[in-house]
Amino acid sequence: MANVLRILTPEQKRHFDTEGYLIVKGLFSTEELEEIGRTFEEISHQTIPGHFMPDLSMPVTDPLKRYPRVMHPHRFNETAKRYLLHAPVLDVLRDLYEEEPLAAQSMFYYKPPGSRGQALHQDNFYLKVEPGNCIAAWTAVDPADEDNGGLLVVPKTNDYDIVCPEEADAKESFTTHLVKPPKDRQVIPAVMDRGDVLFFNGNLIHGSYRNRTKDRFRRAFICHYANASAARIGTHYRPLFRADGTPVDLEANPDGGPCGTEYADLYPH
Repeated sequence: MANVLRILTPEQKRHFDTEGYLIVKGLFSTEELEEIGRTFEEISHQTIPGHFMPDLSMPVTDPLKRYPRVMHPHRFNETAKRYLLHAPVLDVLRDLYEEEPLAAQSMFYYKPPGSRGQALHQDNFYLKVEPGNCIAAWTAVDPADEDNGGLLVVPKTNDYDIVCPEEADAKESFTTHLVKPPKDRQVIPAVMDRGDVLFFNGNLIHGSYRNRTKDRFRRAFICHYANASAARIGTHYRPLFRADGTPVDLEANPDGGPCGTEYADLYPH
């Protein structure tokens, strides 16, 4: 029996399946975006071992030392967990997966002015969802464009194999891994308005450039999901959560790794 779409049009579903990504508008209200912004503004003044460890001294030469990304905020903040399980996002994921989604990870990027980008990479290199794949839901809390380091995607790389990364340029990327795009594929900016959500496949090559502005943050709330039929995932992403908030503990995939190394030694191996 053909899958019945709940939210997406057939054209949107085709775009995701062929291009590997899709921008969807209207999944968050202004009030919800303001609540997310307030929540992470409060977090930005705290130190939360294993999740958010800023350098609160002044001055700070690297803006990402003052505003590193927040890893797994759903594990210590109820607002973050609620938006990890945001019903409109889960409805889109049901259309994309054609089955129930499981929530695996949340992150928040402040990306202040002058901060480095993130080299091109593939998410399922880290999450190692098997069988199936992870899907990211990347919510623009601020408008995201080429000037302030919005996301870059390489269309039609969603069906490429996961490849072993090379060393990234530390002057331009705060992470160390780089996946070079195929020569016949073009890197394009995913220009987004505040509140837009970019969904993309775990094999899709993507990343970002430096925030070149002097006064614009590029805040983003980013979550990763797995298909309910998956059996394994990297241990750093367990437990996962069903839509009702109940935990699911898939088998640990020994090939998985933390999405970033800032706090890797604080997670169980």
